[in-house]
Formats: sequence, C-alpha cells, structure tokens
Amino acid sequence: MSSTNTNKLKTRLIALILFVAIGAAIASAVPSVEIAWVTSILLLTIYLFAFEIVSVDVAAVSIMVLLGLTTLFGPLVGLEKPIVSTQRLFDGFASNAVISIIAVMIIGSGLDKTGLMSKVAGFILNVGGTTEKRIIPLVSSTVGVISSFMQNVGAAALFLPVISRISARSGIPLSRLAMPMGFCAILGGTMTMIGSSPLILLNDLILTSNDALPTDQKMATFELFDVTPIGIALVLTGIAYFVIAGRYILPEIQSSAPKSSNTMEYFEKTYGVGYVVNEVVVPANSPINGASLDDIEPQHRVRIVGIEKGDGLRFGADGVNRSTGIAAGSTLAILATPASFKRFAEANKLEVRTDLQTFSDSLVPTKAGIAELVVPPNSSLIGKSARDLWLRKSYGVSLLAIHRGGKTITREGEGVRNTPLQTGDVLVVHITWRDLTRLEKDPNFVVITTEYPHEELRPHKVPYALTFFLIAISLVLFTDLRLSVALFVGALGMILSGVLSMEEAYQAVSWKSVFLLASLIPLGMAVENTGTAAWIAEQTLSALGGVPTWVLQAAIAILATFFTLVMSNVGATVLLVPLAVNIAIGAGANPAIFALTVAIATSNSFLIPTHQVNALIMGPAGYRVADFMRAGGIMTLLFLVVSLIMLNIVF
Repeated sequence: MSSTNTNKLKTRLIALILFVAIGAAIASAVPSVEIAWVTSILLLTIYLFAFEIVSVDVAAVSIMVLLGLTTLFGPLVGLEKPIVSTQRLFDGFASNAVISIIAVMIIGSGLDKTGLMSKVAGFILNVGGTTEKRIIPLVSSTVGVISSFMQNVGAAALFLPVISRISARSGIPLSRLAMPMGFCAILGGTMTMIGSSPLILLNDLILTSNDALPTDQKMATFELFDVTPIGIALVLTGIAYFVIAGRYILPEIQSSAPKSSNTMEYFEKTYGVGYVVNEVVVPANSPINGASLDDIEPQHRVRIVGIEKGDGLRFGADGVNRSTGIAAGSTLAILATPASFKRFAEANKLEVRTDLQTFSDSLVPTKAGIAELVVPPNSSLIGKSARDLWLRKSYGVSLLAIHRGGKTITREGEGVRNTPLQTGDVLVVHITWRDLTRLEKDPNFVVITTEYPHEELRPHKVPYALTFFLIAISLVLFTDLRLSVALFVGALGMILSGVLSMEEAYQAVSWKSVFLLASLIPLGMAVENTGTAAWIAEQTLSALGGVPTWVLQAAIAILATFFTLVMSNVGATVLLVPLAVNIAIGAGANPAIFALTVAIATSNSFLIPTHQVNALIMGPAGYRVADFMRAGGIMTLLFLVVSLIMLNIVF
C-alpha cells in the first residue's frame, strides 16, 4: 500500500474515532432515543460525505436503506416506531424536486443539441474581440443567465468548449477565462428557483417542515423569480471582481492554443505530444508477425491506430483493440513520435511508405486527428485506467497523454495507460472524428476540441427548442401548475418535436445526482419529524445567547458554506434547512428566509475545487488548489456579504 493510501486510511480512522466519540456524547444528552439515533445517522452521513468512504450517491442510498431497516430492527434498539416509515421511504424518487431536476437536465440538453452554444461563442467573439476585460463580462454574464435555467455544471460543461475556442482564436490563456466562467456558472444558479439543486429542493423542504409547524407558523413557498435580485447581485459581484482584480488573482498558464493553425504544433507545445501518423507494411520476416497490439505497443512506445489485413480497413472503436493480431502483409497506421517510429520500423524490418496510401482517406485530417477530452464529475471512468476500460475498443480512443495538475503523463514508461483517471483530467487522444462526435453525447467525457469536421447539430430545431423552453417557463410563471409538471411539458416537447431522441434524453440526466437527492430526502424527513432539528436549534440558541437575528443568519450562512465544501450542496441543504427553520422560530425570525439563506449559501463553493464545476475546469485550465484558494477565498467572503445584504433588503 502506498504512503498516500496509508495516510488517507489513518485520517479516516482517526476521524471515525472522533465521530463515534461525538456521537456517544450527544446520545447521552438528547431527550429521546429517536433523536439519539437520528443524530448518530446524521454524523454518519457527514463522515461518509466528508471523507469519501464511498461515492456520494452510494453513501446517500446507504443512509436511506439504513433508515428503512429501523422498521425491522427498531424494537431491538429502543425505538417504538421506525424513524421513517417504509411507506414513505422512497417518496424522494417521486418528489417534485427530483422530477423537476430531471426535466431541467433534459431541457438544457435540448437547447445544447440545436447548436446554440456555437452561436453564442461566435457572438461573444464578434462583440468582445480579443480583449480580456470585454470577453470576461460577456462570457460570465451569458453563462450566468444560462445557469439560472439549467444545472450549473451542465452550463459550465457547455461553455468549456466555447471558452476553449475563444482562447484559441484570441490568444488569451484559458486559465484567464475558465475561472470567471466557472464561478459565474455557480453564481448564476442563484438567479431562479430552478437554477440549482438546493433551490429546487427548498420548497419541498419547506413543505416538509410545515407538517411539523402550527398553522400560524407555516411558511409560504418561493416563486420562480423571488431570488432573482439576489442572484443578479451575486453574478454582477463576480464579474466586477474578476474585471477589477483578475489581473492579480488569475494565473496565466500557457495551456491554451496559440494562434497558429497547426494543431500538432499546439499539442506539442502544450503537452509535449509530438505524434505523427505513418503507414507501414509488415513483411513475412518481421518479428511482429503473430503478435498482438498489446505485445507490441508497450515495448516500442507506439500506437497502431489502423490495420488492413486483406479483409477491409480496421480503425476506431469498430476495428482496433489491444487483442488484435498482426499478420504478414498487413498494412499498419502507426502513431508515434518520429524517434520512436524510426526505432520501431528499423527493429521490426517494416516497409515504410512515404505517405498515407491505404489509409489516405480514413486517417487524413478531415477524418481523424488529435483531440482533447475532459473527465467530468460523475463520469463512470473515474478510478479506472485506460487498460481497465479497454478505452480504444470501447470508445475508439488511442490515449496519448493525461494532463493533470500542471503535469503531463505521456507514453514514456507506459504510465499513461495504467494511470487511474480522475475528475478534471485532460485526455490527449487520437480519434476518428466519427468517434469524437459520438463521444460528445457520452456523459463520461466533455469534448473540448470543437473545430473538427463533425456531424451537423440540429440548428433547424432551434425554433422548437426555444418554443418549448418558453412554454415551460410560462407555465411556471403564470399558472399554478406544479413545478415538475410545468418543466416536464418543456422536456416532453423537446422529445416529441425531435430536438432530442428518447435515448438522448436518458443520457442527459445525471442519474447519480437524482439518486443522491432522492435518497437524502427521507433523512430530511427524519430530522424534522423526530424533533431532532428542534432540539439542535434549541441547543444552538442556548449556546449563542441573545445575539441579534442577523448574527444567527450569518452563522447559518457560514455553516452552510463550510458544509458545502466537505459534502454535496444537496446534502448540506437537507441537513441544515430544518435546523435553520427551528433556529429562526426560536429567535422570532422569519423561518422561510433562514431556509432560503441555507439554499443560497450552499452555492458558496469557491475556496477549494470540491464543487463539480470547479473540478471540471481545473484540468483544462491547469489550475492548482492554491489558485482556487487565492481567487476563491475573496469570492467566498464577497458571496457571504452580498447575499446576506440582499436577503435582508429583498425580504
């Protein structure tokens, strides 16, 4: 076991002992067995999220199942009734919040499928030119508005290729554009009640809290644009922050494409990847006859990206994988550095052709080339290596390098194929444009390379996409139709009008997020209905004494900010909204505003790259954790000050 893994294990063990000790102390002080068990489960949830014992969705499902098991084992541990009835355990999967999030994801994917993002990029370039102080406000404000109507990580993923293209054309380093874009995607989620998962969830949590409140204390839910003034103030603050202080806080990392149109020159300068494609014929006396690609490639530091053995061309995901064998007379397309190719050809007596002949049509720049992919949060590839995944066979990807944390892992020593992938990794690959087009629809990748010959999107569907988007928003604004139903009208319209196929709609949904949210809802019910939230609020008020209401509100905002740095913003919202409501009631404040404070503050995630958006932009821009701490530290303080001021002005 490596020293890193050993240290991580020790940290988890120490934390576990600490959490058990805290749980034991609390259990001895609580007024009932139910509160003792719910508090223990809360501590377990925080521990699982903070220390990533398992993935967050698995942790959430585990907690839900544990709550369900109290029906069976409750009497054995002193519970008179289950903490959450099995009749309501899976209510989260049919909740208004979860269905609304699914619909928002489908609508967002439909808008993207029409090619609107490319038009947005062109508009920004035309208006902003190549001046950083003009481009940043345009990019940031645009992504902020888009993020207000779809998941912020989705908006950031849509705009990552946009700013990559802007960077390549303008010469501005990507590191000067990615952080303003990413931060404003997060901030934009506070502009409407459907802009982020916490705000979508908030009204459901308010209704759950109302079940335990007397009639005169029941809270009203929030309308779609009730939070818009707060969100606009936050987005404008973020834009002003980067325009004024960007030159001091944004790193200038030369990871973006130079203005040169030579793609290979860009990849060689940026990643040290100087690969070219050569064509060879394998004679009868070659040592590689009968060998498989897996025998050849690691030894000679080359990639065989095309094979012709007399039975048709083989290349891409359909024809080449590491188990493919070589026969005498085969024609191979070899991807390698000039030095590695020369050694390989000489050692194996290969007949080198001066140019591409057999593969002249298949692997020319109009059909294949080098591309950049990013591993997004929630990708199923995380933790697995290219060898584990059979990356070439499964996706048509010949992996050349992994760029991570400012360093590039290349084929030297074959480390690149055996390196487990992480969120934010930039993969430098050779791929056919047909396969790259297919990967644009795959949620396991974000394709940065945009300027390649690829299939036409669906610009003729723009009127349909915009029509059904506006219908959904109008239903939310001007009718009493439930939010989930109103949004699903728009989502269904995208499918019926052909903007998206049903398969594409399924792929648009982040099922990990759905299971995370749906599985945590029963925990929120348990915290509220057992009196745990009221008890914690009572203890908190007792400890703080008679402080002003604004101090309590600020304390809740700071606590929510801390929680969202170490666990999901959905988890933080579920845990803290019931607590905030009970603290507000105890202090004589407006409980709905305290609940809203939590839902907004859980978007205050800039200090470290734990938020999905930050993890997404970290690799392509070459950021380090220190870059986030420097720029995000000030943004965190600005967010707290502006959001609290606006909350008190608006409400």
